[in-house]
Amino acid sequence: MAKMEFKAESKKLLDMVINSIYSKREVFLRELVSNSSDAMDKIYYRALTDDQISFEQDNYYIKLVPNKDTRTLKVIDTGIGMTKEELESNLGTIARSGSFNFKNENEIKDGHDIIGQFGVGFYAAFMVADRVTVTTKSIDSDEAYQWQSQGSDGYEIKPVQKDEPGTEIVLEIKENTDEDNYDEFLEEYRLRQIVKKYSDFIRYPIKMDVTESKPKEGSEEEYEEVVSEQTINSMVPIWKKNKSELTDEDYENFYKEKHYGFDTPLKHLHINVDGSIRYNAILYIPENAPYNYYTREYEKGLELYSNGVLIMDKCADLLPDYFSFVKGMVDSEDLSLNISREMLQHDRQLKLIEKNINKKIKKELQNILRDDRDKYESFFKAFGQQLKFGVYSDYGTNKEVLQDLLLFHSSKEKKLVTLEEYVSRMPEDQKYIYYAIGDSIDRIDKLPQTEMVAEKGYEILYFTDEIDEFAIKMLMNYKEKEFKSVSSGDLGIDEEENEEAKEKEEENKELFDAMKEVLTGKVKNVRASKRLKSHPVCLTAEGDISIEMEKVINAMPDNQQIQADKVLEINVDHEVFQSLKQSYEKDKDKLNLFTNLLYNQALLIEGLPINDPVEFTRDICKVMV
Repeated sequence: MAKMEFKAESKKLLDMVINSIYSKREVFLRELVSNSSDAMDKIYYRALTDDQISFEQDNYYIKLVPNKDTRTLKVIDTGIGMTKEELESNLGTIARSGSFNFKNENEIKDGHDIIGQFGVGFYAAFMVADRVTVTTKSIDSDEAYQWQSQGSDGYEIKPVQKDEPGTEIVLEIKENTDEDNYDEFLEEYRLRQIVKKYSDFIRYPIKMDVTESKPKEGSEEEYEEVVSEQTINSMVPIWKKNKSELTDEDYENFYKEKHYGFDTPLKHLHINVDGSIRYNAILYIPENAPYNYYTREYEKGLELYSNGVLIMDKCADLLPDYFSFVKGMVDSEDLSLNISREMLQHDRQLKLIEKNINKKIKKELQNILRDDRDKYESFFKAFGQQLKFGVYSDYGTNKEVLQDLLLFHSSKEKKLVTLEEYVSRMPEDQKYIYYAIGDSIDRIDKLPQTEMVAEKGYEILYFTDEIDEFAIKMLMNYKEKEFKSVSSGDLGIDEEENEEAKEKEEENKELFDAMKEVLTGKVKNVRASKRLKSHPVCLTAEGDISIEMEKVINAMPDNQQIQADKVLEINVDHEVFQSLKQSYEKDKDKLNLFTNLLYNQALLIEGLPINDPVEFTRDICKVMV
């Protein structure tokens, strides 16, 4: 039995397989099981055209046999087997794929497909084994052969005795090191765990002798260990079943089995697409946000399968960030995978799937919004901020997708409303969609700036999330109606009242200039208000940066400090204004005192800090004396 050398390029590739191509050692079992599944699929296809071959599903299985005493793990299958030439061709040249060639030569139908590429995947075994022995007999040969290798040194092939077609792979598991525990690949529970994770939906049974502790016959207190052969994979994935066969409970059980979340999902989507790209998917809209959802630690993504074999735990490319709350899986037959099957060669297929999934998720959310408002509001409470951030991010690229999914509290309805609902109720003379900003609904209700808009009978949207105004600034308008803050300079309401305010401002220009001088560096202007009705004073802002934006940005950890161009507005119809006029005419010190008090009062209303609390309390005491 002569020893044969791998080709030079194969030696390099083998070293890469062992040390760098695969991200986790445990995937060696996925690769071997997939190859075994391929070997049985090949018999299935041969049986379709060869009358000499029959295919009885019950005769085909994969068996795992761990042995701690000999430190071996066997992977046995009853598949098509290999001839001596196929052994040399498939295992002698790394990255040559018998399965890939077979797939190209045969049209795949009936839900079967060739998963593995018997070259590189097989060599993943050397990540955990010092020596690998393959004993195989082809369905087309009376001879059986054994291939053996210790890695890059080469391999040997010799004839052996084997009665039935199929393949047995024996891995001599490495000894433990200080850094690595190889014993785990001899443990029953660990092998079951790996199969469940990667190969649970292989269509053939994966069997293993399982040891269980059971009560002794006739005794309730004594237990004995019983070994029985069990099938450790599910075989039929839920996404391949007809939707009519499945209940809500089935989908919920799958959600829990896959550990997508501890809650009960609000909604599930079962998608079957058979077009330019074929894929199945089961997606879930969770009820609650994970504890770390709004942190950098949260990792989005769907499980990605190729023909029932898990390729990636979290494929982020399948979901846009604004739908990152969606959980679930995608299984496609059309993905171009790299040699390790852990990364995609091309992203065209993924982009097609992502685009389709994106549309499905949006449509489902719209259906919930239309048909089950309470459920949608529950969802929005958990994930509404993410949708708003989606409107704001990427320079508003996705605003058209998301704008109809947004909800805001309404001053009129006293509940959450959509932008569509708001616009549909607008009076003909209303030019803008008005909004007010504050820490809470109760606080916004009391804002002086809302008085004039409310008096006109116009609805106001309440923004209580920090992201709200940023998102609306990016949205700019909805159905050709611009958004307008109740604190903006021009409310676009009642030109007659505007003219009256201008006249009052001209009449009292010297007073306002004197107050502006007192507040130098604090406000850009002091003027007569056209929005206040019962309150004496308020702050508004000119320019693109609002007072709320100033608060949000200045609270960020990057120490970026900005300042809105604030305007102190005075209600000239309020009795306080008469005190201002009198102090301007008779006592400039008192005018300074009143000006500072009104400014600090306006800061408090806005939820802004007072520059000097001690001075503020002294000013109050002066007024009281």
